[in-house]
Amino acid sequence: MLDQDNIDIELKKFKDYVIQQSKSNLTKGRHNFTKSLYNSIKADSKAYPRSYLLSFSMEEHGSYQDQGVRGKTSSIKAPNSPFKFGTGKGKKGGLTTGIKKWVRAKRFQFRNRETGKFMSYDSTALLIARSIYNKGLKPTLFFTKPFNNAFKRLPEEMVKGLSMDVDRLFKYSLKQPKR
Repeated sequence: MLDQDNIDIELKKFKDYVIQQSKSNLTKGRHNFTKSLYNSIKADSKAYPRSYLLSFSMEEHGSYQDQGVRGKTSSIKAPNSPFKFGTGKGKKGGLTTGIKKWVRAKRFQFRNRETGKFMSYDSTALLIARSIYNKGLKPTLFFTKPFNNAFKRLPEEMVKGLSMDVDRLFKYSLKQPKR
């Protein structure tokens, strides 16, 4: 079995790798416009006498970007996502507000088909937001892939120990009375 110092070293490597690769994926995938999500990715680890706690945190919309979001009328882009537009969770108008900021900052405007004139930023943002709301967001897996890769790289004896702990926790959870 690994000793305490080696476990600390492996967990530090794990969290550093996941954070670095997640940030890199955001940048490479051009999902790093405001850098707010990039700067919010953090990890915290704590050692207890018989266990460890490792947690990752980021801005809320990071989960949506990573896992994708099923659309209101179509689930083609993210069929396995736990998130769906139109379920009433989250703040109202957050998508449109975010798209408006992005459209203005990028100075991006559609053209009107009939007149050829540029649409306003608000009209462009509304069309984009409506399309995303209906069709959904494709998952980027900017966080999931590095996490899974880092987990595969952990020493085998540590993975076995973690697997046993997760197994025990799962069995314990099943035995608890439902509230």
